[in-house]
Parts: sequence; C-alpha cells; structure tokens
Amino acid sequence: MKILKKTGKWLLIVLVVLNLLIIVSGKTYLYKGIANTYFKGRSGPSAFEYQIFENREVKAGAFQPWNIAGNYNTKTLSEQHKTNFEALQTVAYVVIKNDSLVHEQYWDGFGPDSHTNSFSMGKTITSILIGIAIDEGRIKSVDQPVGDFLPEFKEGDNAKLTVKHLLTMSSGINFDEDYVNPLAYPAAAYYGTDLKKLTYKYKVVTEPGKTFDYLSGNTQLLGFILEKATGKTISDYASEKLWQRIGAKNSAFWSLDHKDGIEKSYCCFNSNAPDFARLGKLYLDSGKWNGTPIVSAEYAVNSVKPAELMDDTGKKNEKYGYSWWLLPDYKGHRIFYARGILGQYIVCIPDKDMIVVRLGNKREKKVAGEDHPRDLFYYIDAALEMYGG
Repeated sequence: MKILKKTGKWLLIVLVVLNLLIIVSGKTYLYKGIANTYFKGRSGPSAFEYQIFENREVKAGAFQPWNIAGNYNTKTLSEQHKTNFEALQTVAYVVIKNDSLVHEQYWDGFGPDSHTNSFSMGKTITSILIGIAIDEGRIKSVDQPVGDFLPEFKEGDNAKLTVKHLLTMSSGINFDEDYVNPLAYPAAAYYGTDLKKLTYKYKVVTEPGKTFDYLSGNTQLLGFILEKATGKTISDYASEKLWQRIGAKNSAFWSLDHKDGIEKSYCCFNSNAPDFARLGKLYLDSGKWNGTPIVSAEYAVNSVKPAELMDDTGKKNEKYGYSWWLLPDYKGHRIFYARGILGQYIVCIPDKDMIVVRLGNKREKKVAGEDHPRDLFYYIDAALEMYGG
C-alpha cells in the first residue's frame, strides 16, 4: 500500500510539472496531441480523425463517374498481397486503367464515399493549385520571389526564396521535420492553432535551390502564397478551379488550424479513393481532364521531372519534382506518385495508363538506401500482376 501511495504521489508530481511546462512554454497544442494519441492507445495521428479539427469544405460539382471496365474486379489479390494489405490496415485499394475502374476493394467498413486524411498527398494538391494560379497570372512563374506575397520574406537570406524552392523542397529553411519529437514543426502544425505564427518563426539558413530537404513548412508557405495571390481560401480556390472541374463525386474537407482559420496545406485534405484517383488521371493526361486543360501541360510535365538539385544523400536528385515523388525505373516502368505518412498513395504508371490508390493507417519503413517506403511496392506489384497485361 505504501509503495502504491508513493508511486501515485510521484506520478502526480510528474503530471503537475509537465502541465506547468506546457503552460509556461505556450505549447498548449500538446494537450490536443496527447488526448488524441496516447489517450487513445496510439503514439501518432490516425488517418480517420479529421472530425477532431475544424474543416473547410472543398465543394464538389457535377459528378462525372468513372467508366467501369469490362474486366472490373475479375482478379483477386494474391494471398501474400492480401496478408500484407491487411497487416498494414489498408482500408481502400483502387486501380484505374485506360480511364476505367478495373478494381476496387475496401476493408473495415470503408467504402467509395468514405473520407480519410491525405496527409502529405496534400502537398501534391497544393502544388497543382500553384500551377493553376500561375496559369491564371496570379503568380508570375515558379521563379517569382516569395517576398512578393509574404513580407516576412523580403529581407536578408529570406529574400532569396522563390516559389520553385518551396515546390522542390530546396528552401534552405530551418524547419525541424521530426515526426517523433512532439515539439517539432509537424506536431505543432498538426495540433496547433496558429499556423502563421508558427511557420514564420523559421528562416532561410542555407542557400535555396541547391539541396533537397523534405520540409512540411515549405508547403504551408505555398498555402499562404495561394491565399494572398488569389484572394480566396485555398479550399474555395480548389473547389472552383480543381475539384469541381475534375468531376469529383464527394466534397472534400480541408482541415484548418482553428475555426474560420487557415488550411493545413502541407497535409489534411480529406477525401476518398475514387476521387483521389482523379488527380492521377489529370497528371497522366498532362494537366487535362477529358481534353479540357486544368493546369498547363508545361507545369504538369515539369512537376513529374526530377528537380535540378542534389538530394539529401549527396547524389543528383532523381526522386522529387514539384511535390511529386518519382521512381525513374521500377521494373522498367517510369512512375510518379503522391504519398502520405501513413501509407496514402496516388501512383501513376504512364506506360500502363494506370493509376493505383491505396489508403490506410500504416506503412512500412523506407527501403534501405532509398526514400521510398517498402509497402509502396506491394500496391504497385499487385496492380501490375492483376491488370498489367
């Protein structure tokens, strides 16, 4: 009994001290983070929790359904793929080929209309919107200085920063991209309530445009630029210029930092697998939707080419464009894809005219010596084995 009382006393002291540290540091977002992770038996976020945040609707317009292929769902996952998919808590797996739906499969009560977080696939969506804003003349080009939109980047080394540096993850800004540390930028941005105050604390500290360094804050700055350049929230702009024009079935929801606040443009675009696949079709067709230009072919093509940088291993960059990940040669296929931290993928395989979307709540570690999660290849291989002929 004495041991229990002593343990309880020390636990209480630790909790009081921790609480005081949170209050004094001003990092009160930790309360929300702890309540929605450790208190729910997790050490990180869930792909299915967008309702814990304020959201802004990205409205759908006239629905344009996918064509249904003649061989729709005639193939089944191999036992090994099925085991891998389920172990990683896959909830949706969709394959489009030749602009037609050939395979869709859902788990755990999810379906074609179920919403789930894109996480960093939102970076790719933000990049598409930047391309549209350039086409409209709201942004002059990818080479326009960030300081033209954001006064915080008008002086000193900050003035060297361009839109392209943010798109290609070569900003040289000292964002602390750490997914374990609850005090680092990703957690503070995800659970916090003032994205501008948080993001503007960071500065350019190394020469922009030289080295790839994947930083979520770069895309958050692109969101601020879009808002300034268009005079609209990026959700409204996305609805009008993208989501309605590609025939999405369901409205999406973009999570905000607070009520009537700012979109978390680096992540947190919540939609479903068949609608996410539309973004793949758009870029397989070089920015056109059923023949109608949505974003210029020049921008779309440049988006899925390696940016002229050194990567973070000291080699020539071959893995990243304008917020699209690249696989220059996987089993003879050139592939580009969007991805989120818990295994959200929109994969485009141009020579097969194929799009693969996978949504779920877990992913595997990166392949040794590369920057591509191991599970990515499960989803590509399964699609090619079933429908690659």
